[in-house]
Amino acid sequence: MNKRRKISIIGSTGSIGTQALEVIDKLRDKFEIIALAGGNNVDLLKEQALKFNPKYVYAAKPIEVGGVKVLESLDDIAENKENDIILVACSGKVGLKPTLKAIENGIDIALANKETLVMAGDIVMKKAKENRVNIIPVDSEHCAIHQCIKDISQVEKLIITASGGPFLHKSQEEMKNATVEQTLKHPRWNMGRKITVDSATLMNKGLEIIEAHHLFGFDYDVIEVVIHPQSVVHSAIEYVDGSVIAQIGLPSMHIPIQYAITYPDRFEGIKSKSFSFADIARLDFEEPDFDKFPTVKLAYRAGKMGGTATACLNAANEESVFAFLDGKIKLFQIYEITKLMLDEHELIKNPTIDEIFEVDKQVREKVKKLICKKYDVNAVNCL
Repeated sequence: MNKRRKISIIGSTGSIGTQALEVIDKLRDKFEIIALAGGNNVDLLKEQALKFNPKYVYAAKPIEVGGVKVLESLDDIAENKENDIILVACSGKVGLKPTLKAIENGIDIALANKETLVMAGDIVMKKAKENRVNIIPVDSEHCAIHQCIKDISQVEKLIITASGGPFLHKSQEEMKNATVEQTLKHPRWNMGRKITVDSATLMNKGLEIIEAHHLFGFDYDVIEVVIHPQSVVHSAIEYVDGSVIAQIGLPSMHIPIQYAITYPDRFEGIKSKSFSFADIARLDFEEPDFDKFPTVKLAYRAGKMGGTATACLNAANEESVFAFLDGKIKLFQIYEITKLMLDEHELIKNPTIDEIFEVDKQVREKVKKLICKKYDVNAVNCL
């Protein structure tokens, strides 16, 4: 990075976005912020704009920031070729279209939005290849694999680690009756509410398996999950000669975020020079309990089905998670509902983007109606 890298952040007010700005604050001489895009938290977005002085801002609600132009859509950011890289840090399907738009405009992507690849991985990766765009993963697991791979043709297997979440050592019965508060107490990571619930059910790992398949082009049968409670080994790869290369570091998202937005360079950052093997002391590993965490197998199944199956999986899981957080269903019913939606899904093998969004819409509507009629005891009117 001989010159300041021009960057925009879509989702700057969320967990990843705020941590990314902390990274950039440490590396002020390395970056120029072109645009910041937030959701409804306009107060925080204003604070960020005043501190980092972007050229543009975008928010889901009306906003005014002195001296900064307010954009009308996320496409205005994605189409701006001033950008060297765009960090897609928002959650949900809203990240998919601007990611595709940025790729079409030849802009590199630091990707922290799971839905982009889970919903439309085949389309996204094909367009990235056609436009010679780098997609650098921000998820700690995929970032770890990205750092480990030198010659992808010699890699035999991908090994994705999982902390196991708050219920790793709890019984199935305890997990079934878990409260929202218990579910959101992740032992290692500080994340948003939705992804924290996914970590508790291990659906997060299922979605990461699908992402890894698209990012690195490996069959599902050679993508393995292992439980690693310390969250120090972030993932690993096995080469054809039996050598295993792992990426190790503190469980802090600052490190993979910095790697993604500065790639291929490295600089001293927030968490530099802070790792100690002696302090870590031990590393434990075990196979996942697929009876207690059946969501992982469900994700494997959707991934192997291909087409719109993964969009169905994602939409059903997300709406079920929202219902759990709202107190409408129990934790184990997230899997139950998601499986039912996948069982009933009419697969489109090679969908267009419009078809993917239509499947997403239809599945969400079906889930909401199902929850209202069958699960939510407090529901009054079900349309």
